[in-house]
Amino acid sequence: MKPFLFLALLVPGVASGGALPPQVPGGSEVPSLAPMLDRTTQGVVNIAIYTSVQIRSPLYDFFGIPDERRQLRREQSTGSGVIVDAENGYIVTNHHVIERADEIVVGLADGRRLTATLIGSDPLVDLAVLQVESDRLEALEFADSSAVRVGDFVVAIGNPFGLDRTVTSGIVSALGRTGLGLGRFEAYIQTDASVNPGNSGGALVDLTGKVVGINTAIVSPRSSPGSVGIGFAIPSDLVQAIMTQLVEHGEVRRARIGLDVIALNPDEAAVFGVKAGQGVLVGEVEPGSVADTAGIQAGDVLTRIGLQDIQGVASYDSAVAVIMVGDVVEVDTVRDGQARSFRLEVDERVVQVAGDRVDPRLAGATLSDFRAAGDPRSGAGVLVVDVDRNSPAWTRDLRSGDIIVGANGQRIHFVGDLWRRIQNSRAILRIYREGQYGNLRL
Repeated sequence: MKPFLFLALLVPGVASGGALPPQVPGGSEVPSLAPMLDRTTQGVVNIAIYTSVQIRSPLYDFFGIPDERRQLRREQSTGSGVIVDAENGYIVTNHHVIERADEIVVGLADGRRLTATLIGSDPLVDLAVLQVESDRLEALEFADSSAVRVGDFVVAIGNPFGLDRTVTSGIVSALGRTGLGLGRFEAYIQTDASVNPGNSGGALVDLTGKVVGINTAIVSPRSSPGSVGIGFAIPSDLVQAIMTQLVEHGEVRRARIGLDVIALNPDEAAVFGVKAGQGVLVGEVEPGSVADTAGIQAGDVLTRIGLQDIQGVASYDSAVAVIMVGDVVEVDTVRDGQARSFRLEVDERVVQVAGDRVDPRLAGATLSDFRAAGDPRSGAGVLVVDVDRNSPAWTRDLRSGDIIVGANGQRIHFVGDLWRRIQNSRAILRIYREGQYGNLRL
């Protein structure tokens, strides 16, 4: 009982409010998380998704039955979610919980079942925001996940194996876990609180009942899937940043900084004038990008983005995950052993780039991102703004008004895509010109 009593000492107010706590002989209070959970579990929901799957049968193929006449089977799977805005009915869950859904039904603690609307999702961070209409919801508050420490007590709440509002407790085992292959941007909170299939999208809360993370994955043997005491949650600070984007725009308007970075081993770090485990090397800078405009160069060692120190590629990815269009971010680098600072101003302006900066064979052309009509953020190709008649680009039959939509069989969305696709290689460009498509060999 000693560890349990020590837990009670860490949370002197956990039993405040409501009925008097039970007592053991001698008048001591029985330590319990129940008062906190009485409030908190109301904000965690069950999420059922329904997906229509076409039945496959050799008989259908044998008799040539067309797809539209084949029977459909309705499949159901479950996960968890957290009510984070009672007034507007917003619920946060994982992208992988709802990605195949034809219909999403939210089950509340009081037994109500509500049909949910998908506001938006971000597969790169594995988050989604749903909305339900109801006037009786209980929302949970977010904690500051940057203040979480290894050893802090936490509680996981969710619906493992369909068992509604199951509660397990443990500690924070590690912070900033990366390299797990779970998403493009990783900086997970690791916990030994038991997390199982169905907990995805549920809450990881501190002992005040505030959300420190959204449970998203576990390490589990393939032979017997289940908890082995290694679970991962997306930190609440990242959740809030992604949620704000999804609510305001229906998508994450993540900035394209325009850097390719490389990890540094201890020997390389010393050569570039930084400590081991500090920074990432800038390998390439996309022409015309935000980083290029700011003055960052290949060979710089990037050590800080905003308030986040950069220790490696994973922490770099985590930092840029929350840089959105419209942000202004301070970046620290080391160049030739000297510290330098740059200011990244992320906006939606379309930057024009000289063709020779993309590739010498395009010298004489002026290139620009081409945006789809009505959506200035969507890259639809590279527009040839102008071409000098006495230039390599003109000789290769590139003309003003052309739109480069592909290179070497790959779709091109932005100038940066074109630059990456044709570097140091022969290239066949797919061109849209005056209503027709054609190929152009560089």
